Amino acid sequence: MLGERTMVMGVLNVTPDSFSDGGRYLDGRAAVRRALEMEAEGADIIDVGGESTRPGSEGVTAETELGRVLPVIDGLRGRLKIPMSIDTQKARVAEEAIAAGAEMVNDVSALRGDPEMGEVVRKAGVPVVLMHMRGRPKTMQKRPFARDVMRDVTRGLREAMERARRAGIRGSQVILDPGIGFGKSTEQNCELLARLEELGRLGCPLLVGTSRKTFIGKLLGGVGEDERAWGTAATVAAAVLGGAQIVRVHDVKEMKQVVRVAEAIRRRR
Repeated sequence: MLGERTMVMGVLNVTPDSFSDGGRYLDGRAAVRRALEMEAEGADIIDVGGESTRPGSEGVTAETELGRVLPVIDGLRGRLKIPMSIDTQKARVAEEAIAAGAEMVNDVSALRGDPEMGEVVRKAGVPVVLMHMRGRPKTMQKRPFARDVMRDVTRGLREAMERARRAGIRGSQVILDPGIGFGKSTEQNCELLARLEELGRLGCPLLVGTSRKTFIGKLLGGVGEDERAWGTAATVAAAVLGGAQIVRVHDVKEMKQVVRVAEAIRRRR
């Protein structure tokens, strides 16, 4: 699935409380329409999530999560020509979503949230995104930040890779995500983007998700989520230039253009 070209992952939050588009696609029919729209705009992957992981968020039950995502995955099966990813920390949700048609797991807990997740991924043989998060969504922005963010993220990602290895997951299945905005300060998020190539030395493809995040709003003087597209574009360009193989975004049409131009620049290095 991954090659030299940077892939664009479109965000599809089937939730009432996600930080940027919560409630917009809670209705299954609206979510299906949006997924097909993102495919037409140039998305390479659709990431379907039924539980918000915004700062301060509370978790939901597997039943609630499945009730949100399965109708969408079912509605897209046979209609969507690009892969679907399931954004979940729960093994049961991942397993049922894969059975319904998802071809990738995006686990923000990096196999820590559910002891059965590793086995589900191993048996299915699908790619899995392992993200670095300092703390948990409810408290991650209230805890002390790491003194050395690169050391903290590198160590955490190495530990995630080791968990995957112990679970029998092949190294070729693993994609790493530095977790921009998950337990990091604004300055640390910028440092991770500036030094992304160093994380590439871990030997796995990198996924970077910066879309509309709070640190962009802070850098722009406090603008709201719907006014962060240009700031997001700068971070997406930085991610591509830093070697990211996947960028996870809300604004697919616009960020597809950013990716194409940044790739052209990267190829001239």
